[in-house]
This record gives sequence, C-alpha cells and structure tokens, in this order.
Amino acid sequence: MTSLALINGRVLRAEGFVQGQSVLIERGRILDVLPADDARCRAAQPYDLAGGLLLPGFIDLQVNGGGGVLFNDAPTIESIRAIGAAHRRFGTTAFLPTLISADLDIVARAIAAVRSAIAAGVPGVLGIHIEGPFLNAARKGVHDPAKLRELDASALGLLTSLRGGRTLVTLAPEMATPQLIQQLVAAGAVVSAGHTNASYAEIRAALAHGLTGFTHLFNAMSQLTGREPGTVGAALDDQRSWCGLIVDGEHTDPVVLRIALRCKPLNRFMLVTDAMPSVGTSQGWFELQGRRISVRGHTCVDEDGRLAGSNIDMASCVRNAVSMLGLSLPQAVRMASQFPAEFLGVSQEYGRIAAGQRANLVLADDELNVRETWIDGESSRGMPQATPAGS
Repeated sequence: MTSLALINGRVLRAEGFVQGQSVLIERGRILDVLPADDARCRAAQPYDLAGGLLLPGFIDLQVNGGGGVLFNDAPTIESIRAIGAAHRRFGTTAFLPTLISADLDIVARAIAAVRSAIAAGVPGVLGIHIEGPFLNAARKGVHDPAKLRELDASALGLLTSLRGGRTLVTLAPEMATPQLIQQLVAAGAVVSAGHTNASYAEIRAALAHGLTGFTHLFNAMSQLTGREPGTVGAALDDQRSWCGLIVDGEHTDPVVLRIALRCKPLNRFMLVTDAMPSVGTSQGWFELQGRRISVRGHTCVDEDGRLAGSNIDMASCVRNAVSMLGLSLPQAVRMASQFPAEFLGVSQEYGRIAAGQRANLVLADDELNVRETWIDGESSRGMPQATPAGS
C-alpha cells in the first residue's frame, strides 16, 4: 500500500507549530512525522497542504444533534451518521452522540444504535454520552423533570452495555450513591457530575469513588459561595478531574472562565459544544421533547428564555477560546483534541499528531476555517464548504 505524505503544512506538535515536516499516513494511522526530505516521504504519494494549519482532529464529548437531527428524536445509526457528518465540516473527527434525559427504553435504543454505528464503521463515533436521567430536578435546566430518577443497581447493566466504545455518564451524585458510582467506573464507564445540586462534601465523596469529570462547568450545578463551595468549588479545587467548557460567550461569562483556568492545570479543561440539531443548518427553531426551542446566534433557548444547548461548532469554540479566554491557538486546539482524549482514556489513539495515532486530522486556514479533514486517513474532499454555526 502506498503511503500518503502530507507536505507543506504547519503541523501542530508538542512544541507548537512546526514547518518543514511531513505527516506520513498509511492504513488509517500516522506512521511518523518526518523532515520533508526524508526518503520515506519522497517515496510516498505527496499531498500539498499549501501552507495551511494541520491540527489533530477535534473531539466533542457532548453532541446532542446537528444537521437538523436530534439524537433523542431518532436514536438510530442513520442519525449518528448525519450528526457526525454535520460536525465534521467544522473539524470534529470524533464525537459522543449525547442522549438527553429519557426513559430507559430510549437509553437502550440509543446504546444499541451507537453499538451498530461503531460496528458499521460510521466515521467519528467514539461511543455515547448518556446525560441523565439520573439528575437533580432542582438543576434540571431544560431536561424533562418527568424523566428524572435516582440511579439504582438495576440500571447499571444497561449503562455499561455498549462494549467496543466509550460510555460517558453524566449524573447528579446526590441521585446515586458513591458505591454505585464506583461500580459504574469499575465496569468501564466514565462518570461526570452535571445537573447537580450536590454539596462540596458530596462531590468529594463521588470523586473518591471514581467521578472524574464535570459537565458544562458552571451550568446547571450548585455554585461557589462564601460558606458552601458547592459543585463548582469542588470542581475547581480538585486538581485531577476534568471540566467541560462551553465557550460561546453566553453559557458562562468569559471573565468567569478565565478565573477558572487559573485554578487548575489547563490540561484538565475541555471544550464541548453541547450542540443541538441547528448546527450546520440555517434553521431558526426546533422541537425538544415537545417544546419549541429558538436559535439565537450561538445559543438555543426555550419559551422561558432558558438555555437549551448551543448552536455552536467546535471550530468556533476554539476561536472563542483564543479571543475570549486569551489562550494561544495550540492551547485552544489541545482543549478540543488531546485533553478530551485523555479524559476518555483514548489518548493512545486520538488527540495528537504523532506516530501510532489514528490519522484524524484537520486542515484549516489562519482564521480556523476548516478546509479538509481526515478520519482514519480518509479525506473529506468533496464535502460542502462549512459555514460557522450561528453566523
């Protein structure tokens, strides 16, 4: 098999952007990153990147929908394929289809759809994010309170039944027990706190039993106050857990996010979109569990003005992390690639441009407009030109 050499690009490496290096791809993997004049590169089929930025593919852990499709409405392999294609146009080459609180039979259907999508090789699907129904009604956001319930042992088998992919479960720790969280983690799930009114002490107990993440930090959780640190205080105090950030300028004030970034290492923060079906479309509204959701720029709101996910893509989140949070482009890109891969435990294959990694890559211009992507070495050439979500 002839190798492919991506040449004449600015490649994001551990030390930053480098020139004069080629990325050698074969059988869906990165064979090596070599000087452009290396004999192996000269023997490969060249592909000129015309000076563009070559980035590791973006990984989005919270994708409710895209391309006019909401995963909750149609938990099928076809929906997963459509959602992945919509987000790929904006640099997302790996993602978790996200199911908002639903009855357990719908959860089972969603898991089965993801299992089938992985088996069929649907591009980009890494697993599933089950966001609820084990959430606190006091912090429900737009989740349907009729669907919410406590976690009990009878649901553990279902939540850990995917196999072959990663399962992220967002729950309110006070709606479970530390022992149940421990059992979820022992069975292979990644557990994140969200839509929770837990105290600092309750979060500390959950962290001690395997909780490792916080879903859309600051949103739908008990806040940091002078006498009770709450979930936010616990998240910022703990130096090892990961926090998801929606950087759209609306979900959380950029000043607050800049303060948060000073509290723990940068590699414990991840960009997420919390994207709704409007991403990749021009639609001005959609339905969520019987309610009309309006699209306003990068945000989505219900009839009462409550935030209901976002209308933002990952490339826009990366741009915002630079412009709103003062990060360098390499730092922002890593928050959308390397750090979520580390959180999910898949960094041996995803998140960096290095030998042995899957050839999941993004070619972009200096304004971070996506020109081309590769998923397992397969190019997106021929896909429609992307328009940033919310524009």
